[in-house]
Amino acid sequence: MNTSTTAATPGPDFPQTMGHPRPLWMLFMTEFWERFAFYGIRWALVLYIVSEFYGGSPTGEQSAGFTYGAYLALVYAAAIFGGYVADKIIGYQRSILLGAVIMSAGLFMIAWPNQQIFMLGLATVIAGNGLFKPIISTMVGKLYAAADERRDSGFTIFYMGINLGAMVAPLLTGVLANRVFGTTAMPAYKYVFIASGIGMLLSFVWFWFGRRQLGAIGLPPASASNARMAMVVVGALAAIPGFYFLLSLGAEALAWPLGLLFVALSVLLLVEGIRDGAVARDRVIAMLIIFVFNVLFWCFFEQAGSSFTFLADKIVDRNLGGWEFPTAWFQSVNSVAIIVFAPILAWVWVRLGRANPSIPRKFGLGLIFNGLAFMLLWFALSQLVSDAGKIPFWTLVMVYVLQSVGELCLSPIGLSMVTKLAPARLVGFGMGGWFLSTGIGNNISGIFAGLISGTGGMTTGSALHGYTIGFWILAGGGVLLFLIAPLIAKLMHGVK
Repeated sequence: MNTSTTAATPGPDFPQTMGHPRPLWMLFMTEFWERFAFYGIRWALVLYIVSEFYGGSPTGEQSAGFTYGAYLALVYAAAIFGGYVADKIIGYQRSILLGAVIMSAGLFMIAWPNQQIFMLGLATVIAGNGLFKPIISTMVGKLYAAADERRDSGFTIFYMGINLGAMVAPLLTGVLANRVFGTTAMPAYKYVFIASGIGMLLSFVWFWFGRRQLGAIGLPPASASNARMAMVVVGALAAIPGFYFLLSLGAEALAWPLGLLFVALSVLLLVEGIRDGAVARDRVIAMLIIFVFNVLFWCFFEQAGSSFTFLADKIVDRNLGGWEFPTAWFQSVNSVAIIVFAPILAWVWVRLGRANPSIPRKFGLGLIFNGLAFMLLWFALSQLVSDAGKIPFWTLVMVYVLQSVGELCLSPIGLSMVTKLAPARLVGFGMGGWFLSTGIGNNISGIFAGLISGTGGMTTGSALHGYTIGFWILAGGGVLLFLIAPLIAKLMHGVK
């Protein structure tokens, strides 16, 4: 799987728009609508499962958390195989188009009020996302020569497309569910999924008409044929029942195959590193250690789409002067915070110069900021609960802001780190390890959310207990990573 953009060959001499190759803006909008679709359903999934399949009973919260965690984990795991398909079989352009069609079909399916069709729809989204997710950012890199000084700026613009889509989606889908087609008491969740499906179709249409701007970039390999394309279509459709089966296992059972896959991938990387000598071996060890802490970060960060949603819906005081703040809109805080703080943090890293923290210490900062978010919840749930059993609105907003700062310390450097530390012949597998560690973290996030809700649903007491544990784990992990950072840096042999 070729997800590294640093080795991209120079593309054609594209016409320029606002100082960048014109296709960048087409890819920007393609990704905007794909992220709109992905984040459009994120806030509603667990609420919909409880409402539709458990009659609104809090006893369904644990099962919803398990399903949500398994879904996210499989989204990331599927990306490992999708990248290979695009690289070796059908090319980037066809992979994006096919992935978009399959994803949109899945999004429309989950709007059908039937639990089996809902799960099959999620499985279909996973299959399509695997073909789409790892590809489009690779194409951005191919618009620039390796030494082009505009590369970082181009990726920053593209990253804004991701966050704008993620910001707009909950705002619009929340209004559709709670104001246009439903009410706060009885949200019309199916219109959330329909709107997301339309967003994915817009992504498809945008790329279909805009792909001519790319010239030869992302076209199928010379060996590709219509028969190969048909084979991939059949393979993707055949994978859907497999994803359905894995989803039906839930996050707890899925943890075992994901863990075994991670161990196998780690052994493969380590063996290759040993073959390449002591330096390569040490760098693989450093990378694998950081992968473990990456699991820890995403386990708690992804409470945003599961337990934090129940917290916002049941325990946060959303009444602002007589107007009730929609639960869905909390999901947009992360994107707003990323857009606001990304340039600030980038300036801080440059300003620090030689004092700029090492990669392990930036990861440690990510864990610590995530831990501070859980410390705020610990404080709010123990000291700020009103007589009505609610915590103040601002506390959950600040939780998302703190987590976003943590994300900025960790996430942007992850893929770059892998390209520098993985054995030269297995960079694709190294990327697979990054995606898989993120997926495992997401899977555990569902298990943790299910434990907070328990069999009877989330209460102030269960939330306090769970989030207190979350704080201590994150704080301990962050401090430990800071302490062993010099050892990891030594293993990295000069990689910055």
